[in-house]
Amino acid sequence: MKRLTTLALLSFATAATLYAAGSATVGSAAPDFSLNDASGKTHSLSEYKGKYVVLEWFNPQCPFVKKHYGSGNMQKLQGDFTSKGVVWLTIDSNAPGTEGNLSPEQAQKVMKDWHTKQTAFLLDPEGKAGRSYNAHNTPDMVVINPEGNIIYEGAIDSKATPNPDDIASSTNYVKVALDESMSGKPVSTASTRPYGCSVKYK
Repeated sequence: MKRLTTLALLSFATAATLYAAGSATVGSAAPDFSLNDASGKTHSLSEYKGKYVVLEWFNPQCPFVKKHYGSGNMQKLQGDFTSKGVVWLTIDSNAPGTEGNLSPEQAQKVMKDWHTKQTAFLLDPEGKAGRSYNAHNTPDMVVINPEGNIIYEGAIDSKATPNPDDIASSTNYVKVALDESMSGKPVSTASTRPYGCSVKYK
């Protein structure tokens, strides 16, 4: 009886773990969070319900992030879609003392020096938002529709290299997902394997 109880508890724990790991999957409701931006203002995902939202995990020292910012690709995407009413939230979930973790002042400097065009640069030093979305890489991308459901999760594009020369010949999954959904079409590629540097959680 004791063995059966132990097995049942283990099964329950495993199921709970699997549920938690799959809680931010395509088709599910996007987990809410509240984070401060680089200027100290609090942003909650729920306040943007009714709009498309892009979540982008960030590390300025990551060569894969530099690929898209150094080429201007990420800034162009941010500008193109925020001008259409899309909310773009860049998130730093790296823990204090690890590569990529930025203070509010450092984040503001990156935004200025890199000419970024996101809606807000959010700081997640405890990693709560990052973990709730199972964000493992920088960049790791999530697209949320106006109903608050995840319609895309994964890589920014189809070529998992740090070489900016590969951008022109790659498929940008984030752009495609937004273009298709905003046109009333189903997202043709809703989930891909993200690539990049690992998020350094606390």
